[in-house]
Amino acid sequence: MATATPPSSPPSSHPASHAHEFKPQPWRDKRLAYILGNLLRTGVMMSAGIVLCGATIYLSRHAHEPANYRAFHSEPPEYRTIPGVVHSVFRDQGRGRGLIQLGLLLLIATPIVRVALSIVGFAIERDKLYVGFTVVVLAILLYSLLGSGIGL
Repeated sequence: MATATPPSSPPSSHPASHAHEFKPQPWRDKRLAYILGNLLRTGVMMSAGIVLCGATIYLSRHAHEPANYRAFHSEPPEYRTIPGVVHSVFRDQGRGRGLIQLGLLLLIATPIVRVALSIVGFAIERDKLYVGFTVVVLAILLYSLLGSGIGL
């Protein structure tokens, strides 16, 4: 009785010939989705907590002040830039406005960080098309936040 020998692989299936071929790995996709989902949840929850702390402080100190709706008062200059908001948290003297602004900045930054991490994930998977698209999306997001000169 003759023993069956395994068929030899064709020359094109040699591992060295497909070293740069994209091979999706479901565990990486699921892991990346899990990380990005946790990032979004954590960012939103931290932002909500910071805004809530700031609002509690602000309302505890200013709840009985009458509101003047006859004249528009814009935000003070320290709340118009990212470094100004960060510094205002420490200079706010317990008024809470700096914390509210910081929480809102964190809320804005959360999806931007998600897009940046997506670039890393797509690069690990060697998916050049999605890396390119995601870099364009990140550039648009960063320009909309920082490009006008208001952000910094």
